[in-house]
Amino acid sequence: MIPEQYAFFPALNATLNGTSAVLLLTGRALIMRGKIVAHRACMIAAVTASALFLGCYVYFHFHAGNILFLGQGWVRPLYFSILISHVVLAIVIVPLAIITLTRGVGGRYPQHRAIARWTWPLWMYVSVTGVIVYFMLYQWFPHS
Repeated sequence: MIPEQYAFFPALNATLNGTSAVLLLTGRALIMRGKIVAHRACMIAAVTASALFLGCYVYFHFHAGNILFLGQGWVRPLYFSILISHVVLAIVIVPLAIITLTRGVGGRYPQHRAIARWTWPLWMYVSVTGVIVYFMLYQWFPHS
């Protein structure tokens, strides 16, 4: 059971993940149109949303502990497949995002593009699956 004073965190975390995904999509569309300054702003905002998510996530789980998944049957292995891939790639994406952002802000565009080809799809996956995990854990199979 989630302590009442922390009950808003799961929705906040999903919102931050979803915001990051929208910013990533927008940033990619902007750079494909050659709008470098707007792309940079979107990507910095995506990093900010993801960093806020990480801080809120750690704070929430420090106070609320682990939340058990209550779904049964075929949805259980589906949930854990999504969750495990999400967590593993979330760990991988932190240094990738930092390196990608550093290269872009530093004007090292060839190196930035080379790593962004890997960073962007992985980061999108992590952001989108974060929202899916939220819905599966807190909306579709709630803890009453």
